[in-house]
Amino acid sequence: MGKILKIQKFTTLFEFVILIFGLGIVGTGVYYLAPGLRVGESKQLKALDISKENIDNAAKGSLMSLPSFEVSTAVSNKPLTRIAEYAWNGNTGMIGANGGPRTTKGSIMESLEINLEIVRQDMVGGLRDMMIKFVEEFANGSNFPVSDKSAPLVSIMGDGGPFFIATLQSALDEKFGAGKFHVQVVGAIGLSYGEDKLIGPKEWKENPQLMKGALISSVVGDGDWVLNVNHAFACGLRVNPDATTYDEDAVNFTPSKDDDYIQSVKELIQSQKTGYTVPLKEVKNGKLTGKTINKKIDGATTWTPGDKMAFEALSGFTDIVSTKDYNNQMATTIITIKEWAVKNDKLVSNLLKGTYIANNQIKQYDEWRVKAAEAVAKTYNLEDGKYWYDLFKGQKGTKDGVEFHVGGTKVLNYADAMQYYGITDGNNRYKSVYNQVSSYLTELNPCGFNQSVKSGVVPYDEAVNLYFLKNINDIDAGKTEKVDYTATKTEVMATGEWHINFATGSNAISGSDKDLQTIYNLLIQAENTKLTIIGHTDNTGNSQANMTLSKGRANSVVEYLVNKGISSDRFQLVDGKGDTDPTSENNTSVGKAKNRRVVITLLK
Repeated sequence: MGKILKIQKFTTLFEFVILIFGLGIVGTGVYYLAPGLRVGESKQLKALDISKENIDNAAKGSLMSLPSFEVSTAVSNKPLTRIAEYAWNGNTGMIGANGGPRTTKGSIMESLEINLEIVRQDMVGGLRDMMIKFVEEFANGSNFPVSDKSAPLVSIMGDGGPFFIATLQSALDEKFGAGKFHVQVVGAIGLSYGEDKLIGPKEWKENPQLMKGALISSVVGDGDWVLNVNHAFACGLRVNPDATTYDEDAVNFTPSKDDDYIQSVKELIQSQKTGYTVPLKEVKNGKLTGKTINKKIDGATTWTPGDKMAFEALSGFTDIVSTKDYNNQMATTIITIKEWAVKNDKLVSNLLKGTYIANNQIKQYDEWRVKAAEAVAKTYNLEDGKYWYDLFKGQKGTKDGVEFHVGGTKVLNYADAMQYYGITDGNNRYKSVYNQVSSYLTELNPCGFNQSVKSGVVPYDEAVNLYFLKNINDIDAGKTEKVDYTATKTEVMATGEWHINFATGSNAISGSDKDLQTIYNLLIQAENTKLTIIGHTDNTGNSQANMTLSKGRANSVVEYLVNKGISSDRFQLVDGKGDTDPTSENNTSVGKAKNRRVVITLLK
């Protein structure tokens, strides 16, 4: 297996050749967004001053008995099922339902007659390897894992799903033949609510344009990379998708060692403290200059405990944007092999059911939060229950006057999961996430994705199978959380300019504009935000008519989004400025085109 893309049967040399070949085809000008950065000088400081802030929400239901930590003997005669996952608080519900890494006495999973082992695996390639190993066993007639290195299920960040599914599906097709086995999402059990984040100098938060020229260590293609790309896009920034080059006019990424989110932070710390640099080929205007730039790492995308490590080691750094801002982006997503799941449909549905039952308890009873946190610590063999309990709730702290946040997680009960996939309210949040990330992979082509995964992204309808979720019965669904848009919001999360196509002199949207679909997808992911939409025109015609036209075009964008399902209560201000606020000269066609824009600001 290669060390760059972690593709089965590819050597590192072959993957490197693919990347260079891909670079020659698509160049380095595949920029979907655009950035800006200047790194603030780090200061070495002392202690962390952390206060706790509970960000959980409630549901109704009676208190259930807590599981023990003693391994169950009642299910020891049942076949062993294994799920591999990142060390991540998003998995709290399933771990709590299991009582720890192995099904325990008095646990919910025991009551459902499930013998479950939960194993930690922090590397994307390692998760893929475990599923490939299991498919080998399954193809040879084994219905359950034989090797301790195989797993029929994994839990990952849902926005990393398109990349994970595509690369795993490609490997399975090559190994077993196209169409024999299918990788599928079967449900979501939690949401990252601040835990996953972009960490960088505090100046980036005050002015996102200062990310221009930044180099960020990331698990490229995974959920935290997506978070960074989403934020760049929302702020009107560009991204350099080629991890072998450096563009001073774009946000740049370097893949962390072993595709490990902890390594992302370690590389940032090493660079800031020792001057460690990454050699990258310089790009200007989409062309190689022939120079090599030795660039320091300026930021990292990561999650707990990576964020805590960063803030303890560095000064002047904070969370620039997190999944508390893009609150629907990163669901804790269960992925399996369709052919195995169909053969074991009751087991798959019961795994989800047991988790949702535990989640309903975790959402309302502190005893369950404490117990589940202790089970998480035992499962991951990392820190203690208090550590995971505190970080589940989310914390904020200050260091040398710079505020930062660590942790923050939500669990999903059954009603939440049904709503997340749009089964109950028609608003399929995950479909918006999946399709948006799919467009990033194909258009940005990170790490030569299009060249290495020749079959491309697996379409949503093939990659997501909600049969097992819908097949759950005899469960207290719980109460879903509704977003309240009544309060006025003032803090700017992101602001960016969008060039929507309109008919000449008209506020009618012309043709199908993919930017509008992208705006919609971003708003679904950042469902807690309110919006201001301001229209602008060039100076053609008289000023009074342009003022009316700009307001009409802003309202057309609102109408499009409302018709797609965005609540009208989210629009805090809809207005136009006509030709009074140009960003370019109006004496050229290019300048005029830049001035015809709609500025959308997300408020939190």
